[in-house]
Amino acid sequence: MGKIISFLLSRVTLVSLAIIAQIVTLALMVWRFTNYFVLFDTILMVISVLVVLFILNKRSDPTYKIAWIIPIMVFPVFGGLFYLMFGGAGLSDRMRKKMHSISDKMKESLHQHHITLNNLQRESITAYNQAKYIENYSNCPVYDNSPTKFLSSGEEFFKHLTEELKKAEKYIFLEFFIIEEGTMWNTILDILKEKVKEGVDVRIIYDDFGCVTKLPYKYNKILESYGIKCCVFNPFLPILSFRLNNRNHRKIVVIDGKTAYTGGINLADEYINAVEKFGHWRDNMLEIKGDAVWSLTVMFLSMWSYLRKTDEDYYQFKPLDYDHSEECHGYVQPFDDSPLDDEHVCETVYLNLINQAKEYIYIETPYLIADNKMMVALALASKRGVDVRILTPHIPDKWYAFAVTQSNYEELLDAGVTIYQYTPGFNHGKTFVVDDTYAVVGTINLDYRSLYLHFECGVWMYNTESVQKVKESTLNAYKISKEVTMEDIKNTPKIKKIGRGIFKIFAPLM
Repeated sequence: MGKIISFLLSRVTLVSLAIIAQIVTLALMVWRFTNYFVLFDTILMVISVLVVLFILNKRSDPTYKIAWIIPIMVFPVFGGLFYLMFGGAGLSDRMRKKMHSISDKMKESLHQHHITLNNLQRESITAYNQAKYIENYSNCPVYDNSPTKFLSSGEEFFKHLTEELKKAEKYIFLEFFIIEEGTMWNTILDILKEKVKEGVDVRIIYDDFGCVTKLPYKYNKILESYGIKCCVFNPFLPILSFRLNNRNHRKIVVIDGKTAYTGGINLADEYINAVEKFGHWRDNMLEIKGDAVWSLTVMFLSMWSYLRKTDEDYYQFKPLDYDHSEECHGYVQPFDDSPLDDEHVCETVYLNLINQAKEYIYIETPYLIADNKMMVALALASKRGVDVRILTPHIPDKWYAFAVTQSNYEELLDAGVTIYQYTPGFNHGKTFVVDDTYAVVGTINLDYRSLYLHFECGVWMYNTESVQKVKESTLNAYKISKEVTMEDIKNTPKIKKIGRGIFKIFAPLM
């Protein structure tokens, strides 16, 4: 009973009820007006027709269009009005302009070393073109002197992270979608408190929506009381707004500008299997050292400057020299993506890898909620003889997202794609590895939110030792996973298939 009362009085419940109340009030107002004023009803019908025409002619994914057109046609009085209020796939023009400082600061602070780019061009024109695209559209350069280490579990990452945090001398930057009190976070927090006492500049950014059920209200004030500087991204307010769709899904750690981490792991106990929520939790991170750390430093600082409304000299956080004693091979390119423009960098990076593959593509993703372009690219790669394999969860964290994931199995299996479900539990890793040559490790899910609505980040790698480590890790996961077969699809009850099909229609709005 105590847990029920606590949930009912929790912030997320109260805010959700406030938003629902606003939706109901708006719907009742429209309904009452249409009952009393025929002209008003006609106006709304005309608006809905015009909205449908606008959506049809808009440059967006066909699936996203269908997801809005269906409810507008079913509820013509309400549908068009709701699209005008909440149907934009990204930020409003006002918000884009306000947040433009993020990309502006990145352009000012990140510069491509032309010798590195020229060397890459001589090695591989294909790799050069990919790196040049990322540089042009995410403002992030490619580096050739940055060692990486692939950490194939939350437990391994936690061990490395705590060791590196204890070595910090100047600053620690943390940016995460989810932080939750428990063994993992409390251990990290104790280290951060000690570092603050030593004079280390400790800063944290967390996404309020991601933490709304995880942290106490105004937890940032608690952190500030410890001397830890803290900013909250996109506060979860009881106001009906499509802005809630745009979240900071990035995971970034930067320590003294010399060591950085990014990948799928948040700071909560399920990620290190200290608690079990959905069976064994599979995840990974990438450790980066050397010059490439600077890109992740600038990513953090540009977001920090926007949230804190400061204008710092970023170069004071750049080490005067990097330790280049560790031997490394290949090229490393951290990059980010955001809803600030209509360039979907993450999706394009993935599509380019799929289209360039000659031998194999191994993918790990918690959500296989791909749009038409991605589904066609995966199917065509398999049809031309590429070994395409995808690892999804066996135990889902969100049943509706899993239903959409499963709805895509049959089309891919028909094309020859091999799909595995991670039998021990939930796979949260987000990795691509191609032809022993390319890999991407990051925060980017194969779903509409990550590819179109969220702030995300990842690391593109060419011919590094970590590429092989990503491959080995994924192959090991396949060994303990169940391969999905056409027989499994045929044996699925019809009612489940129908339900999955319905959810698939509205996947872009989930």
